[in-house]
Amino acid sequence: MNASTPEAAYQFEELWQRFESWLIRNAPGDHDALRPGASAAEISNLEGQIGFSVNDDLKLLLSKHNGVTPRRSSMQAGAFLLGYSLLDTDGIQEWHQNIAAMAREAVEDGYEEEVVGRIAHEQWVPFARSLTGDLLFIDHRSDHYGDVGEVSFGAPEYLWQWPGIRLMLHDLCDSVESMSRLPRLGRRPSVHEGRMLEWVVD
Repeated sequence: MNASTPEAAYQFEELWQRFESWLIRNAPGDHDALRPGASAAEISNLEGQIGFSVNDDLKLLLSKHNGVTPRRSSMQAGAFLLGYSLLDTDGIQEWHQNIAAMAREAVEDGYEEEVVGRIAHEQWVPFARSLTGDLLFIDHRSDHYGDVGEVSFGAPEYLWQWPGIRLMLHDLCDSVESMSRLPRLGRRPSVHEGRMLEWVVD
């Protein structure tokens, strides 16, 4: 990713089509794991449950694919986002509720500085989850709006990964199309058994 390239320079739908087309050709198991899109009512219900409007690009993604078929083991396809599987609207609501409750409890119990904005926040909206329960989220705080972060439970602080989901997709597309290492993250793509995309740590 060119750090000077603004998020607005890219179109989400074009990037997603580019990435999904690569999955069709190279990781068909992952593509088959994608579920049909969420309805407008399902997205509206999600926003009602979490209490605010979600990022427009996340809405677009949900309207195309409401998550993936839930994985029960690492040998099942569907974890093509750096080892994370897209959540559906119910999963987003559930995991948002979990991290929001964690943030509220930290405030109530007097350890806000150790938790809020470090490992949990009410305005973080998870959109993908690993088998171990780690999360990718989109930040909805005004001063971090649209940022993509990664929460590994047990780690002292979240990792900032991209300044937007479009830039994330741009980097993923470039990486899988050239089968080259993702800049900065130290992971490279690999296709397992001709059916699913994996990300190998260098």
